Amino acid sequence: MYNKLCYLVIALLWSAGAWAQSDTLSITLENIKYPYILSFLPIKVESQDVRMAYMDIKPVNSNGKTVMLLHGKNFGGYYWTNMIKALNQKGFRVIVPDQIGFGKSSKPFIHYSFHQLAVFNKKLLDTLGINKAVVLGHSMGGMLATRFALMYPATVDKIVLEDPIGLEDYRTFVPYQSAEQDYVTELKTSYESIKKYYQTSYFTQWKPAYDYLVKIGAGVSKSADFPRYAKVAALTFEMIYEQPVCYEFGLLKVPVVLFTGKQDRTIVGKALLSEEGKAQHGQYQLLGPATAKKIPNCKLIEFDNCGHIPHIEIPDVFIKSLIANL
Repeated sequence: MYNKLCYLVIALLWSAGAWAQSDTLSITLENIKYPYILSFLPIKVESQDVRMAYMDIKPVNSNGKTVMLLHGKNFGGYYWTNMIKALNQKGFRVIVPDQIGFGKSSKPFIHYSFHQLAVFNKKLLDTLGINKAVVLGHSMGGMLATRFALMYPATVDKIVLEDPIGLEDYRTFVPYQSAEQDYVTELKTSYESIKKYYQTSYFTQWKPAYDYLVKIGAGVSKSADFPRYAKVAALTFEMIYEQPVCYEFGLLKVPVVLFTGKQDRTIVGKALLSEEGKAQHGQYQLLGPATAKKIPNCKLIEFDNCGHIPHIEIPDVFIKSLIANL
C-alpha cells in the first residue's frame, strides 16, 4: 500500500511541477515544494545568523510520542513523505529538520561537526517543548543520531538507524583529501554523475520513481550559487571522514534498532578506491551484524534484495517493520 502510494504521490507532485519548477534549483531549494508546512529556527553560529528549516507534523489522534527524522548527506526533508504519513497514522508527532548546510536550511561556511549539529537539533526539540523522542537517522543521519544519543541520552527514547554510514572508519582505507580537493570534485557534479552513483550504491534496481532524487541533486549544480553549495558539501564530507562514531557504539545507553539492506554498498569516498578496495568495504551484510554486536542493547533487522534506502526501495516492508519496533 505505502509502496504504491509513495510512487503515486511522487508522480503527481512531479507532473504538477511541485518537485521542480525548472531545471535549475536554488541551493536552498526554494523552488522545491515540501510535503508539509515549513518553519525556520533562527540560530547564531560562528557570528553568523542562519536558519534551520523543519517540518512539525502533528497527528489527528496522538499517541503522545514523537519521532525525529534525520536525513542523509545527499537528501533533505522531501524524501520522508511516506514515512511521515505512516507515522502520523499511528499517532506519532513527526519532526523533520533539514540540517544546517542541507536542504532548505542555510549554507554557511562554518566548521561542521556532528557535535554542533546535535546541539542544533536539541535546541529545536527544546524550542518545540519536546522532552523525549525516538531519533531515526538514515545514512549520515545515523551518525548524527548516534552522536545525539551519546550527548543527550535522557532525550532519546530509542535510536533507529536506517543503513547508517560510519559503520567503519573511512580514514583507515579511503585516501585523505583536503576540503579544497573535495570542493574541486564537488564542482564537477552533474546529472549523470549523481545518477550513476545512486544506481551503483543506493538501489538494487533503478526505477523511474527514483529520478526525482537525481533531479533535485543535479538541479542545484546549475545554480549561480552552486560554488557555495559545493564548498559546504566538501566541508560536510570532511566532517564524515574525520569524525567517526564507530568506536563509541559500545557507549550507547539507549535501545537501538539497526536496519540494513544486505545489498547496500555505500562507502564515503568510494570513487577514491580501487576495485579491490570497493569489494572489501561497504559490505553491509557483514557490517550490520558486526555493528549490532558492539551495541549493548541492539536489535538488528536485515532486508534481502535492498540497498541503501529501504524506506524508498521497499517502503511497505520497511514501514511495517519500523512501526512494529517503535
